[in-house]
Amino acid sequence: MEVSLIYYCMSLLRNCIIGIIVRKLYRKCILIIVKKRYLFCFACPVRPLYPMDEELIKLCMVNQLQRFGLTEHFKDEIERILEQIYWNYKDRESKVIVMTMNSAAQLYKDSLAFRIFRMQGYNVSASMFCWFLNDEKFRNYIEENCQSCSAVMLNVYRATDLMFAGEYEVEDARSFSKKLLHKALQIASSNQFNFDSAVPNFHTMVEYELRSPWIARLEHLEHRMWIEQKDSNACWMGKASFHRLSNLQNDKLIQLAMKNFQFRQSIYKHELDHQLKGWTRKWGFDNMSFAREKTTFSYFAIAASTALPHYSVMRTTVAKAAILITVADDFFDMEGSLHDLRILADAVQRWDSNGLSGHSKKIFNALDDLVTDFAIKYLQYQGIDITNHVQDLWREAFMSWLTEATWSKTECIPSMDEYLQTGMISITAHTLVLLAACLMDPSLPKQIIKSFSHEYQTVTELLMLICRLLNDTQSYKKEQEQGKLNSVLLHTRENPDVKIEGSVAYVKDIIDKKNKEFLEHVLMDYQSNMSKSCKHLHLSIFKVFQMFFHSCNRYDTDSDKQILQDIQKAIYLPLAVQPSKPWKQHSFPQLPHHVRSGWKKDYQLRINSHIALPFKQYQNSRRNIVALHQISKSPLQVLAYNNNISLLKNFI
Repeated sequence: MEVSLIYYCMSLLRNCIIGIIVRKLYRKCILIIVKKRYLFCFACPVRPLYPMDEELIKLCMVNQLQRFGLTEHFKDEIERILEQIYWNYKDRESKVIVMTMNSAAQLYKDSLAFRIFRMQGYNVSASMFCWFLNDEKFRNYIEENCQSCSAVMLNVYRATDLMFAGEYEVEDARSFSKKLLHKALQIASSNQFNFDSAVPNFHTMVEYELRSPWIARLEHLEHRMWIEQKDSNACWMGKASFHRLSNLQNDKLIQLAMKNFQFRQSIYKHELDHQLKGWTRKWGFDNMSFAREKTTFSYFAIAASTALPHYSVMRTTVAKAAILITVADDFFDMEGSLHDLRILADAVQRWDSNGLSGHSKKIFNALDDLVTDFAIKYLQYQGIDITNHVQDLWREAFMSWLTEATWSKTECIPSMDEYLQTGMISITAHTLVLLAACLMDPSLPKQIIKSFSHEYQTVTELLMLICRLLNDTQSYKKEQEQGKLNSVLLHTRENPDVKIEGSVAYVKDIIDKKNKEFLEHVLMDYQSNMSKSCKHLHLSIFKVFQMFFHSCNRYDTDSDKQILQDIQKAIYLPLAVQPSKPWKQHSFPQLPHHVRSGWKKDYQLRINSHIALPFKQYQNSRRNIVALHQISKSPLQVLAYNNNISLLKNFI
């Protein structure tokens, strides 16, 4: 009953924040700007005073909802906003409108729009924000004023995270923005410029972006960071101006984000402590001396990568699969003799535990329990029995582990192609993502089920290859000591003149190219019949492997303080949110009378007709406010209105 009430409350979020959060925030943002009579943007070499860009305000609102992890509650409203702005961009392109391309505000907006649109699957070209590379005068200005343009360059750098293969201008934009951000940090470190005087913690935010690749970050932790750094959510910043949505009296939005995060945390803690750890103890995985006990690591990675509270069955099933994969892989690598491994692999092929004993029997029984439970749940959802398909998926994994163990124990040296063909299976990334996809999206087409019979789609094959190569770049030293081979060691063996560092660089270069191909297939592959939610699951598993193996092997160590701290933050530690810092009034210089008098009256009338009047009409139609609901483990205050008016009706 409690869970039903929680889900019911969460489903009311679209109706509960009408006018209190988004509309009130947007209206006050506009009225404050009108009151101040100007926007002062970036101290550009052209006129520094611009009327407010309403599209930018909307994009900033969408960006903030994404950062706070609230998009699941406002999907329809966000889609309408983005569709409107997207077609406005397309309309300007079709009419060949010459835009002012020497405006830092325009570059900020275009790079923000590019990132949001591309992440949502819109077809956008890199020229949408890379136009500044062809404007030498503007580039020179940015280089000379890298401190005041640092917010713009940070947005450009973020946009380049979503780079596709062959987009060389995006590579140039990334190099340019990265160079200037490093330069700005150096100037700040010498006390010649204070980032944080306008935007709190901006210096830390820039360092974080440069240090931590987007592809290696998990959503749930990202949401926590932005909630705790709420004062850093800048709309734009220049030498003398700074607008941030989060301080425009939107405490309700912060409160909602906090409650939403706490709600997810309570679910994750319950699933880990009361379901996963008990399952591990049930099969004795915590007492196998040869095996890595990775229950917490496995669950943390799956839960924090998706940040969706509603898919409990999916999270626990995939986490159990990851735990079992770790134990079975260790058994094949370190514990079992070749004879024992063949017996276990044969039992999996027959799906019969006869002849098994000890660790082999425990592993098989746990596998059978997992597959049976999964097949029953899928049968309940879809009415289809896919037991044989799932068993085939695991048969393939166990045979790949046996093949690799045979190579190692018999000192057989495979070719690179042979190794990758087997290694892409043995990494089992596809096992995790296909199991998750079936439970998360019951409407998956039949082609996904065919993937269980080894007919993998391109996006799945790219995921398998990238995850295998990532693991190889961080595990080659350990595997060399154990007498095993991987892609790095095979490349060195096939190219005697190349040192091991060169082979690592060679494999990382392949990973970089495949990363771009993978992102394009996830975000833009309209030929694939795979659903958007399934593609984003591929992206989640991709980011999990990047998190574990991008810079070091974080999965095989229990002493990595950062990942241990991340686990605590994701599941156990409460949010550390400080009171908002006051908005600096001195950052708004007064304009000469002749500048502000010309358009003030006309623009005030436009604002009133577009926002204030509809908002007033809405207030007149508002009904009684329904009081809050108290929920035991995750208290959630819900303000709901009786009338079912769209959240962003007037905002759009």
